[in-house]
Amino acid sequence: MTQNKKDKWQPKTAKKTPTTSWEPVEKWYSGSVGTDGHYYHQNIVLPGVLTLLGFSSSPTASLLDLASGSGVLARHIPTHVAYTGVEISASLSKTAKQLDKNPSHEYIVADATKPLPIKKMDFTHAAIVLAIQNIEHPKLCFDNAARHLMKGGKLVIAMNHPCFRVPRQSSWKVDEAQKVQYRRIDRYATAMSIPIQTHPSKGEASSTTLSFHYPLASLSKWLFEAGFVIELIEEWVSDKVSTGGAAKMENRSRAEIPLFLAIRAQLQKK
Repeated sequence: MTQNKKDKWQPKTAKKTPTTSWEPVEKWYSGSVGTDGHYYHQNIVLPGVLTLLGFSSSPTASLLDLASGSGVLARHIPTHVAYTGVEISASLSKTAKQLDKNPSHEYIVADATKPLPIKKMDFTHAAIVLAIQNIEHPKLCFDNAARHLMKGGKLVIAMNHPCFRVPRQSSWKVDEAQKVQYRRIDRYATAMSIPIQTHPSKGEASSTTLSFHYPLASLSKWLFEAGFVIELIEEWVSDKVSTGGAAKMENRSRAEIPLFLAIRAQLQKK
């Protein structure tokens, strides 16, 4: 980890850095997510995100979806919401357009951490759904959300829980003596860039991408610096149920240790 005067939470630059773009693994990702999203999209993440966005009370709502992927969120929002998705992968953006039945939705191929080719500066809502941990510089993404939101606009971020789901640094363990399943956390406070091995379809160029880990202290600091005030933090557990001899401890730990964390923040200053 390197350190500078502005922010001590800076990831160490690897000598051989896998690509941060999901372009090479688009077929694998789109296949795993499908049209309506994977199980957790459908049963936990999207219902939670839509509740936090609160479109029912915003008849003239407009949504900026940063790192929109294959457009799963776009296909679940109310039809009255004006939608713009920003995705760095041209293939994922193309897939999103093909699956989207709403012709008014707009998809832009762009890096969510760089100045966006979007003139609209008064979106009522912005979202970053299961993507912030694929972004090397989240602060720049938050800055873009602030730049294009109206004052008082809402930003909703849903992510794998940054404490309990650190790739390669957290895992399930079982205390046989106590008959307890627990979550082991080996590292949390240090910023990390972690290579992730995917399972791309035959013919794709690469099977490795990066996941970026930052503690909550860094994420909240960057939101504040971008002009946001956090309104709510929610932690979402799995709704799956185990059966068999280990069901009791598995169900108990599943209900206690959340898979996902969501933040709703309001833009206070432009």
